[in-house]
Amino acid sequence: MASSEQIVQQYWQAAHRRDWAGFAALLDENVVYEVPQTRERIRGRDHYLDFNITYPGDWQLRVDSVIGNAQQAVSRITFFVDGTSCEGISFFTLQHGRITHILDYWPEPYDPPYRHTAHIERY
Repeated sequence: MASSEQIVQQYWQAAHRRDWAGFAALLDENVVYEVPQTRERIRGRDHYLDFNITYPGDWQLRVDSVIGNAQQAVSRITFFVDGTSCEGISFFTLQHGRITHILDYWPEPYDPPYRHTAHIERY
């Protein structure tokens, strides 16, 4: 059986290629997808598949890292759409080789508060 890291890598590769049959095969029938920033929740493989198929724009993605254990994985990707990019951090829960839950964060960059210290390097 594939590791959680391998399954998440396959998930992102299938999404990037628009291999929707391969993408769906990695999902549990009752998968739940959540995005806290937008307060979106999608329940079920078919609904989540439709959510991805209908995402607007000519988007691409790059997997930057994936780490995991037997039943969980975390990925960091860079998502490109319409000339812009953003970072996505996704938390996956897996059971029996299928993804059962995805918690997706799309953090936006912001300026930190001022601190009176010389020990912080901005990049």
